[in-house]
Amino acid sequence: MSVAGLILAAGESRRMGFPKALLTLRGETFVDHLVQCFSRHCWPVVVTLGGDADRIRQGMRASANAVMLYNPDWRLGQITSMQCGLRAVPADSEGVLFTLVDHPNVQPATILALLADTSAKLAVPRFAGRRGHPIYFSRELIPEFLALPASGAARDIVNRNATAIRYVDVEDPGILDDVDDPETYKRLVTAEQS
Repeated sequence: MSVAGLILAAGESRRMGFPKALLTLRGETFVDHLVQCFSRHCWPVVVTLGGDADRIRQGMRASANAVMLYNPDWRLGQITSMQCGLRAVPADSEGVLFTLVDHPNVQPATILALLADTSAKLAVPRFAGRRGHPIYFSRELIPEFLALPASGAARDIVNRNATAIRYVDVEDPGILDDVDDPETYKRLVTAEQS
């Protein structure tokens, strides 16, 4: 089975004041960690860039394991970056493993669990009853994501296909980590050090 990986790293990181893709955790940048985790099981791993694209490219160590795409429409909204990446998914990919670069703490075992059974349209990890990232979706949903307007969101398609979701319960609180601002990042780093 062939699954493509898709990591969105095109945002402006306005609240953070620094490209979130280049923040570090356990000595690795967010984007490098995600590319390494995804590239063990996905091909290609597509990273969409927008704001700070050149800086992120230069700061990546794992870029050899990824296809780097620049989304010229990144300012129009996150869904445009997802659509930019989905257009690069090979025709023979059976599905896509998708995440945002500001969800950097997923463990490799979670990715294995998500990809262990790809018969459902969607596979979503769950920890302590709460949904997180990354998510898997089958090729048949790509046209639905591509049809969304710039004001749309990926969750619109996930919610529309709620009855087709296979929930994967994992012992990985990292699926819930969403780093949007300096306070959240500080909490994550402090938790890792304790």
